[in-house]
Amino acid sequence: MAQVEGTVLIRAPLEAAYALAKRVEDFPRFMPDLERLTVLERRDGVPVLTEWVGIVEGRRIRWIEEDAWDDARHLCRFRQRDGDFDRYEGTWTFSPESGGTRTTIVVDFEFDIPLIGGLLSTLLRMKMKENLERMLGALQRRLESPAQA
Repeated sequence: MAQVEGTVLIRAPLEAAYALAKRVEDFPRFMPDLERLTVLERRDGVPVLTEWVGIVEGRRIRWIEEDAWDDARHLCRFRQRDGDFDRYEGTWTFSPESGGTRTTIVVDFEFDIPLIGGLLSTLLRMKMKENLERMLGALQRRLESPAQA
């Protein structure tokens, strides 16, 4: 099993950072390895269901994700319901901090393919870390940009 983590301090109010993060359908705009993200179901009080399709070293990786957003605690617990990972789950937290909002994503995953699984897993870990950093950086830029103020 592998784990990747990303964190950033966003100089914006907690509610603004959290609201922007919940708009997952915007992620393909700033995550180049994410080919497509489709919201399959979004209703108040139930987890959001999304379909993700990413590309790692020319290989398409697909999964259906369940995102349980906890608006009172400003966190999201997510997990794969179906797809190519053997395991994919994690948390995304938001907390007020002097000068803004600290947001952290932790992802635990397993991806096993006989014979080449180890090599692909290493590449996938690097790509997932890059995408976490890209996603957090994009949220930060959008919220800290003078045009967004």
